[in-house]
Amino acid sequence: MRKIILGILGIALIVLAVFVSYKLVQSNKRARPQPIKVVKTVFTDTVTNTKVPIYISANGSLTAVRRIELFSEVQGVFRPGKVLFRPGQEYKSGQTLIRIDDSEYYASVQSAKSNLYNALAAIMPDLRLDFPEVYPKWQSYLDSFDLKRSTPKLPEMTSEKENYFLTGRGIVSNYFSVKNLEQRLSKYRIAAPFTGVLTQALVTEGTLIRNGQKLGEFIDPTQYELEVAISKSFSGLLRTGQPVTLQSLDKTLEFTGIVSRVNASIDPATQTISAFVKVEGEELKEGMYLEAVLRAREEPSAIEIDRNLISDRNEIFIVRDSILDLIPVKPVFFGEKTAVITEVPDGEIILSKPLPGAYPGMLVRIFEENKTATEN
Repeated sequence: MRKIILGILGIALIVLAVFVSYKLVQSNKRARPQPIKVVKTVFTDTVTNTKVPIYISANGSLTAVRRIELFSEVQGVFRPGKVLFRPGQEYKSGQTLIRIDDSEYYASVQSAKSNLYNALAAIMPDLRLDFPEVYPKWQSYLDSFDLKRSTPKLPEMTSEKENYFLTGRGIVSNYFSVKNLEQRLSKYRIAAPFTGVLTQALVTEGTLIRNGQKLGEFIDPTQYELEVAISKSFSGLLRTGQPVTLQSLDKTLEFTGIVSRVNASIDPATQTISAFVKVEGEELKEGMYLEAVLRAREEPSAIEIDRNLISDRNEIFIVRDSILDLIPVKPVFFGEKTAVITEVPDGEIILSKPLPGAYPGMLVRIFEENKTATEN
């Protein structure tokens, strides 16, 4: 009897434990919360197609329109002058930039001129006897001959006999030899071809200059040129004389230039065409980096929007009865931050700012600025 009673109690305890555990599990179940339906507020614009000017922006660095690289064609020691040959030094047109010691070469030129003078003096008696009609002009030439000045041009020969006589005596060959030496003597002095500034100096006074050595760079600081690369699709829209707005990268300086040249060939690697913008200004310096804004053309019926609003499939979101929808558009130009598009009907309500997570059929609420301002 005792065993039977204990067995019944054990079974009862097991049944009770199962029942209690079942109740505990049942009581642990919580009702799933209903999701809160969020209606996002969007910023919109109403489409009005108008004429939209298309501006092309490009960057580049300034270079002087007139700039020369100075090279030596002769050899010698750089002689000091009144003005030091240093970067930033200003020179007027015709002023000496560099003078190379020419004393040795000058002596050889004078010797050749003296030989020409002696040769002319030696033939004067024969000219007086054989060619009395041309004697006066050659005597006049000999009287005007000055060893300290450039050799004057030979008198014009009026007959073949006169020509043969003077050529046979070596007068013509001696004359051109002297002129050749004088021409080379002039290369010992390098003069400024225009009023400008020395931007680079690679030699100093006392330096031994060699033939073909680069000496420096010289520019005209009054006129500069900016080379910009433009897409080939706009190559036919660029015209010489077009006004161009130029700005420094920090937007603190602004200049106005004109398109001076447009390259006739397209770069095969980048498929761009080079345009050159001429600009003047006291604050400009060679090497300054500027941004050029060129007015390429005008789209007759288009709108300009944030380029982030256009999808990869060339579609934009519109709002119809508080629901988002997509419509196809035709982009005609992409700028740095905006894009010009067409084929959007007038009166359509489009998003003016990107909406993260937007999808067709999404319920939205249009932001009303006037209403919000009144409530505030």
